[in-house]
Amino acid sequence: MVRFEDLQLFVRTAALGSFSNVAREVGLLPGQVAAAIKRLERDLDVRLFARSTRSLRLTAEGDQYLPFAREVLDTLREGQDRVRRESTQLHGLLQVSAPSDLGRNLLLPWLSEFRRQHPALSLRLLISDQVADVFRDPVDVALRYGVFDDASWVALALAPWNRRVLVGAPHYLERNGRPQTPADIAQHHCLLYSLNGRAHDRWRLGDQTVQVTGPLYSNDADIARRLAVAGEGLVYKSWLDVHDDIEAGRLEIVLAQYQGESTPLNLVCPHRKQYSPAVQQLHALLRSHLDPLKQELPPLASDPGLIA
Repeated sequence: MVRFEDLQLFVRTAALGSFSNVAREVGLLPGQVAAAIKRLERDLDVRLFARSTRSLRLTAEGDQYLPFAREVLDTLREGQDRVRRESTQLHGLLQVSAPSDLGRNLLLPWLSEFRRQHPALSLRLLISDQVADVFRDPVDVALRYGVFDDASWVALALAPWNRRVLVGAPHYLERNGRPQTPADIAQHHCLLYSLNGRAHDRWRLGDQTVQVTGPLYSNDADIARRLAVAGEGLVYKSWLDVHDDIEAGRLEIVLAQYQGESTPLNLVCPHRKQYSPAVQQLHALLRSHLDPLKQELPPLASDPGLIA
């Protein structure tokens, strides 16, 4: 009989491509993972992986079997969720992915509150500006900025009103002056970071898009925010990421009369997960914290000719 744990290890091995990587993730020895795969191959009477001293890859049969294994695991997890749905006490593990700024500066205290409400629930948080892959990364739900159009996931709105703003530290603006038009930004130090694997170097303000360069670049968006607070230049960020700095006077909005790019925040998850009690209650808690922040979003300047 096929074991549930063997199926889990097969799916993770297919995603990570290594017995050692899977062993580190789940706290087993590589030999134990390899033994589980051999046992599954024996139960199925088929070879799932082609092994060599340097590589591990799915066979044609393994590739054909993989989506069925995923579906079986998903069905079993959904059954567990439904059995527990009537209980007010959440159990198990919820794995959450979030962008770097949001995860460090807003999400951590909210997740701590969620854990206090549900002490039997374990949380695993993945902080990264790279888009999480639901099959490769062990993620149940992800907080993501922007429009999401993957048909296999559902986007639950958190902050559809959010937008980007151009900001700089007061002492930077005193030294270098304030840009008066979007074209002036090119004369300033612009703080760049990677977004979805590429440099975020095209900044849209109103109906104008400015190609920017700068002396400082990071693969972590939170580093760009910190550099801006330190007075190293201008940064174009989600308002949610910088609103604490604006409220505290560490950063000021520049060119407020030009509307920044819309950047809605969503909680995204596979369709089967949207009815999970843990996902529904996490979504409700996040909305309870984010909805009041909408009132703090500065209104656009009054010149309608500058707003796209």
